[in-house]
Amino acid sequence: MKQMQKGFTLIELMIVVAIIGILAAVAIPQYQDYITRAKLSKVATFADPIKTAVAEYAQENGGLPTTALSWTSLGIASTGPTLTTEVSAVSMQNGQAIQITLQNIGTSYNTSTVTMTPTAAAGATAITWANTCSLTGNTNMQKVFGCS
Repeated sequence: MKQMQKGFTLIELMIVVAIIGILAAVAIPQYQDYITRAKLSKVATFADPIKTAVAEYAQENGGLPTTALSWTSLGIASTGPTLTTEVSAVSMQNGQAIQITLQNIGTSYNTSTVTMTPTAAAGATAITWANTCSLTGNTNMQKVFGCS
């Protein structure tokens, strides 16, 4: 009598392992890229209350500050905003530009900075923000911050 096959052949198992290997080779870099962009998005969200405070200052005082301001003059705690796991430092440059130093995002991103500079036309109420990144040519930084 003919015996029934019990299990998979070696070739079938090797094909399955090869398919899983190919899928992993594509999925792992995409996942790491996704994680990096998510962490950079947290940094962008961290800056939002500071940007709002600068915009409120400009509304109330008829323009952007021309001298360095303290955090309290922007309505923020005197020690500055509470840092996150992705932000090691934040400072105000010239009373306007916000400079954020990154950490715990990835080895190439650690200690890099993002500088957010506001501009407003004379008498205008709308503020636009230009972002400059110290890590140039990085697609994730360009996607999240629109760095120039």
